Amino acid sequence: MKRYRKYHVDCRKNHRLRAALPQHVELIAVSKTYPPSAVLEAYRAGQRAFGENRPQELVEKYHALPKDIRWHQIGGLQSNKVKYIAPFVAMIHSVESAKLLDVIQKEAVKNDRTIDVLLEIRIAREASKHGWSEKDLIDYLQTGAYRNLNSVRFRGLMGVATHTEDQETIRAEFTRLHELFVRLGNEYFDRDFDTLSMGMTSDYPIAVSCGSTMVRIGSYIFGARNYL
Repeated sequence: MKRYRKYHVDCRKNHRLRAALPQHVELIAVSKTYPPSAVLEAYRAGQRAFGENRPQELVEKYHALPKDIRWHQIGGLQSNKVKYIAPFVAMIHSVESAKLLDVIQKEAVKNDRTIDVLLEIRIAREASKHGWSEKDLIDYLQTGAYRNLNSVRFRGLMGVATHTEDQETIRAEFTRLHELFVRLGNEYFDRDFDTLSMGMTSDYPIAVSCGSTMVRIGSYIFGARNYL
């Protein structure tokens, strides 16, 4: 079991944040590196959707915490780790390849369930960011191969903006992602394609103004992270 530092959740911040968000925007509390006790505090304050980066940590918290929590895999996911979260994960945000989609399909069938996914788009300038390029994703969709993934439900897109104080850069990246979201929904998907996951603690107000329907907030709710 992973070792954690002690944290105290400011539940008032969680309430204020949920109240401030438009009704159509879902809050994912990013609980990566925070202990199960912190997640439980937020849960008791009414939060039900939590996001994790590492499958191992996600599995540990799933077994330790209430089963009505909706767990989101938001960090990069290796194909050989899908099997560990496939039985219970509510949504996988970080789908960035056809290979990963095929593995999710395989594991969903094994577990007799449909797994919701978001396609991660690389919108930031940093080379360290992951995701499909717009061209590569459209090339893949035009093959029609995704239509054979009957146990994968394509819910929308996810993106991470450039880490910068330049709000116009962030706004331009989020706007471009929203435009792609609308285009793909019209051309390739049905009404289940309704989720645009963009916006974190530092930039979620901009993301919401650009059309986000899901924000991923961690340190604002749980406090600054201290990595062991």
